[in-house]
Amino acid sequence: MTRPIVWAFGTMAAAALSATTAGERIASQLGLVATAPAPGAPAEDRRPTTTVAADWRGHFIVHPTLDGRRIRMMVDTGASLVALSHEDAELAGIRVGPRDYTHRVATANGVVAAAPIRIGEVRIGEIAVRNVEALVLPPGKLGTSLLGMSFLKRLPGFEIAKGRLVLKG
Repeated sequence: MTRPIVWAFGTMAAAALSATTAGERIASQLGLVATAPAPGAPAEDRRPTTTVAADWRGHFIVHPTLDGRRIRMMVDTGASLVALSHEDAELAGIRVGPRDYTHRVATANGVVAAAPIRIGEVRIGEIAVRNVEALVLPPGKLGTSLLGMSFLKRLPGFEIAKGRLVLKG
């Protein structure tokens, strides 16, 4: 009689563990682990946070929404502004033409023209920053869009430790 009960509990435990593991695996593939604030915590502890695990190269890849449209970006504390590739800008519904490239910016690959823009809202999980200054680079000039300091400095805080980036909303 006890064997079926033990078997049933074992099956339920295995199902619960695999469901949790699968969810964590999916979040890890997206590079995100959102944490909810504890009820009754002080106001500064009730702010949303998002934790991003470093990829195999040590980079922090995020998938924020820009005015409701999701794109892939690398967090870059060395970038003064959010920088979008022309292709990602189009995916986000941002259209720039040849005459919009009025600024010259220094990049790792030299000086390039850039189109200054403002993004209405950049959102990662529960963290949202509005009216974010950004640049769009010409086609083929930026392989991965960058989530730079024009977003990061507007957060209450962020920290990097032990292969994880914690964004504080």
